[in-house]
Amino acid sequence: MKIVHIVPGAGNTFYCENCLRDNGRARILRQMGHDVIAIPMYLPILTDEANQTTDTPLFFGGINVYLQQKFSIFRKTPRWLDKLFDSPKLLGMVADKSGMTDPVELAEMTLSMLKGEEGNQVKELERLVAWLAKEEKPDVVHLSNALLIGIARRIKQELNVPVFCSLQDEDIWIDPIPEPYQQTIWDTLSERAAELDGFISVSEYFKNFMSQRARIPAERIHVVYNGLNMEGYVESELPTNPPVIGFLERQCREKGLGELVKAFIEIRKRGRLKDLKLKIMGGKTAEDKRLINELQEILKGENLSNDVEFLPNPSREEKMEFLKSITVMSVPAVHQEAFGLYIIEALAMGVPVVVPKHGAFSELLSITGGGFLCEPNSIESLADSIESLLLEPEHAVELGRRGRKIVTDRFTVEKMAIGFLNVLETVVDK
Repeated sequence: MKIVHIVPGAGNTFYCENCLRDNGRARILRQMGHDVIAIPMYLPILTDEANQTTDTPLFFGGINVYLQQKFSIFRKTPRWLDKLFDSPKLLGMVADKSGMTDPVELAEMTLSMLKGEEGNQVKELERLVAWLAKEEKPDVVHLSNALLIGIARRIKQELNVPVFCSLQDEDIWIDPIPEPYQQTIWDTLSERAAELDGFISVSEYFKNFMSQRARIPAERIHVVYNGLNMEGYVESELPTNPPVIGFLERQCREKGLGELVKAFIEIRKRGRLKDLKLKIMGGKTAEDKRLINELQEILKGENLSNDVEFLPNPSREEKMEFLKSITVMSVPAVHQEAFGLYIIEALAMGVPVVVPKHGAFSELLSITGGGFLCEPNSIESLADSIESLLLEPEHAVELGRRGRKIVTDRFTVEKMAIGFLNVLETVVDK
């Protein structure tokens, strides 16, 4: 089968879970003998494995998308000029400043992209469609998330092929947008969703959420869990002298970094884990750096600066070493997440997790049995759960081993690719 993956990138500032998911899936599908074309959108993708998009051009370059939204003259500029704005160096600079966009501008751009051929980026859309028609006539097209479904209509018109779409955390992008834009965006997404051939959710929780929120009939949404390349993941010994809390995600407010630092301070004040350390690993934007500076000042005031490490985006090898060095993983995300790959990554090493009781976290912990759920938005509950786990090291080892076994059986990138392919074949083979 010839499959086109269209994947929006996050540039070189932090790992995007969607990028990791689609990049890994493309690699396995190619190994299975399928012809897979992975196309980056907006910014280059960042992954800790071989990048599967290096042999294809980037479309809807982030700078061009912004300029075409902001200034009508750029909707008519020649390709040679647009190409200058798609340079990796310029796009890298944009990525570092992501998150700085005005909410109204962000709303208008999101809505324009969802309108597809009726939006301000129609020039970019026609370039993509023409390239697909000339260079890569696929059997099926897959969109990485529902914010891209505005391009589906023209693809189907021109290529006459099925278009599928993954669903993961669209609400995290849409819900901070102010009204009246927010509801208009959801309504437009719902309207365009009716034109697609099917959807793939990364969890039962998010299937139910999007069925209600985006008004997509539940029978059109299939669930395929995200999977992990298990190469290099070995059971950790869970260090206890000293014990270490780990955080592996983008270093931002939305992922609960502030709450985790405060919970760490609370545990240290209680005095039962006097040598406890905290390691924080992940990418960051310019906006995130302000939060990190605030937290470092708080830690300095508590005389705990030397007990907390802030580490950058890791290579795959650095990530493995990090996971071996921690005793428990906690990413207390403030929002309700559709999945949470870091849970699977920790459990793949036998490291138990502590996460809030909301979103897909409850589902993942119910399946894996690899950790504790705490009350959402409660620093005290978070601190209690982490502390109780660290004070019972034998139980922590038991939970980690249980989780590792389930992850090895059910959450591999191979299982994800097979599940994905099974969904596509329900339509393509008809």
